[in-house]
Amino acid sequence: MMRMFAAAAPASVLANELLSDWIAISSERLTIFSGKVELGQGINTAIRQIACDELGVAPDQLELIAGDTARSPDEGYTAGSQSVEVGGASMRWVCAHAFDLFRNAAATNLGAAVSSIFVERGEFGSTSTPNRVSYWELAPFVQLAVVLTETPVGRDIPNEASVGTPLRRDDLGCKLLCAAYIHDFVLPGMVHARMLRGTHPSQRVGEVPVDALRALDGVGEVVHSGNFLALVGPNEARLVRALDKAKKLLTWSQSDELPAQTDTVSLLQAMPHASSVEHSAGAAAVGALQHAATYSRPYLAHASIGPACAIASPGEGTLQVWSHTQGPHMLRNQLALALRMGKDKVVVTHLHGSGCYGHNGADDVAFDAAFIATVIGKPVRVQWMRDEELSMAPFGSASVVSIVGAVDESGRVCDWDLQVWSHTHIARPGWGEGVNLLGAWAIDPPMPRPPSRDMSLPAGGGQRNAVAIYDFPRQHVTYHFIEQSPVRVSAIRSLGAYANTFAIESFVDELSDLAQVDPIAFRLLHLGDSRARGVLERVRDMCGWASRPEPGSGAGLGVAVGRYKNRAAYCAVVVSVAVEEKVRVDRVWAAVDAGAVINPDGLLNQIEGGIIQSLSWSLKEEVKWNAEGIATNHWDTYPILNFDEIPEVEVTLIDRPEMPSLGSGEAAAGPTAAAVGNAVAHALGARCRHLPLTPERISDLIMNA
Repeated sequence: MMRMFAAAAPASVLANELLSDWIAISSERLTIFSGKVELGQGINTAIRQIACDELGVAPDQLELIAGDTARSPDEGYTAGSQSVEVGGASMRWVCAHAFDLFRNAAATNLGAAVSSIFVERGEFGSTSTPNRVSYWELAPFVQLAVVLTETPVGRDIPNEASVGTPLRRDDLGCKLLCAAYIHDFVLPGMVHARMLRGTHPSQRVGEVPVDALRALDGVGEVVHSGNFLALVGPNEARLVRALDKAKKLLTWSQSDELPAQTDTVSLLQAMPHASSVEHSAGAAAVGALQHAATYSRPYLAHASIGPACAIASPGEGTLQVWSHTQGPHMLRNQLALALRMGKDKVVVTHLHGSGCYGHNGADDVAFDAAFIATVIGKPVRVQWMRDEELSMAPFGSASVVSIVGAVDESGRVCDWDLQVWSHTHIARPGWGEGVNLLGAWAIDPPMPRPPSRDMSLPAGGGQRNAVAIYDFPRQHVTYHFIEQSPVRVSAIRSLGAYANTFAIESFVDELSDLAQVDPIAFRLLHLGDSRARGVLERVRDMCGWASRPEPGSGAGLGVAVGRYKNRAAYCAVVVSVAVEEKVRVDRVWAAVDAGAVINPDGLLNQIEGGIIQSLSWSLKEEVKWNAEGIATNHWDTYPILNFDEIPEVEVTLIDRPEMPSLGSGEAAAGPTAAAVGNAVAHALGARCRHLPLTPERISDLIMNA
């Protein structure tokens, strides 16, 4: 089939407008270059599938190089569910351009009309001649340094296209069978380093006994600059054993940023904030039933099972860094700025690491390695320890959401007023002003810490998804942005959408109870978007909604629906729970509409992973602190969902090949949290509005009820 292209070039193409930025073809190899990196989400495989279909080559004929600043186009971050929506669309545009050029060259070579040219496994033929000519043979005659802004023509995609099939993942074989991760990467002459830090980014080290530290067994060198302190040695195991001894030789200041910990609502609403109206539409009608409720989520850690790791190797005025960053070009620019080097002197290459769907310690540890390497003049590998990972990496911002609404006598919502209190949800390196790297704030002289700010709608940060997708006659949304935070905060999966969707979908359930209308029927009554209705109706049919248990029986079925960022993928979730001394999730159903599905297996992995992470957040995770710093810096104090707690998950994909692909990686987080909360409320006959739904909170809820 012939696919239509949008009139305007995708954002990544506008930023990298030469075809040669994206494709290289020699006599032996066809290579594509992408700025979107593999974080375990299968994106490299999906992008290769798109390229194969547009070029008319097989997957084994195509090489992909991604996330290398020396060669890949700058596509910003691999984040925000934009890898297929933007990166994939860009690759499709680029490869269609390449095909157009080579089709014309093939027509000249074969002496045939352009309209008669077809391609199979990289060889061009014509209906008018038996001769064939390949991409590789034509490469010397095709100029790739051409601008891509003109809309391409492309080709008819055959029925046996790669897109839409579960092509085997590029990255899994090596991950399962050999040394695929950055942690396994070794350079000749490489040494190891471990950082010495407190338990909160604001803490400063006291007197540093450099000679005593250097005398510890396993320590070869000590790198000390201002508040930056690292031990370096040739043997990693001996270096780690020296850490505890080194810590006993140091003292740290008390954090000046930590107020006494209290509940999230009291903490955030007491902080200074700047208020803005984010959305206001319609006029309120008189409601027979009025209701108000407040919801909250705590600060959340990434809690990546694999610790942050990076490798850096200095050269003659140059620096090569290997990192599992989500933004190689952004990190390169930040490293160059912090180390006072030219951008052309720094190369960042992406290697597989622990994916995080947000801003974890990957960029910070890259600076650690880069700085140490420039000081000692040797290749160095830095790996963070667990307590460092859970106290120094950025957390996801806490949020408070208050909603006031009304239902009229016909059972329809007639008024809706929502307010959000939160900090920034993005402080990634390269976003905004200055340098956002932990170590760069510690060296002498330090780089200044940039001011905190958040993204505006439609993407949004703390207010992401704060505008409900329902057709309410009046909807008013206010964002109370809190500039200062007691802990370091930045992006975590779905940003503010997790808390806002949890609150909105919980409140919709509460209004349906007031109106005495079935929760799914109540939602459908207010949903005009046919695709939102589609996923909701599909998940209703999947789970056997009509036979759900009686309220208050200890077993519950809860539902929620959302459209990520109000413009990406649609996702509806139903959760089955049993509540005794704690919440046990037995089963989860989800229906997803992400437009054209590139790789069904990859999309299923994305949704399943989002569901599981959301369950962990919603049932267990919460950052806590005390006067000494972050207190939840080990697995026993910051638990995550165990393997034996993972429920059966069933996901149905609604494929729409005629429509653009929509971002999907973060679509399930908010609906899953709300579905859990609604299922627990159904099981108990009482509602817990504050996350996580721990045994202690459930016990308090039961006692108070």
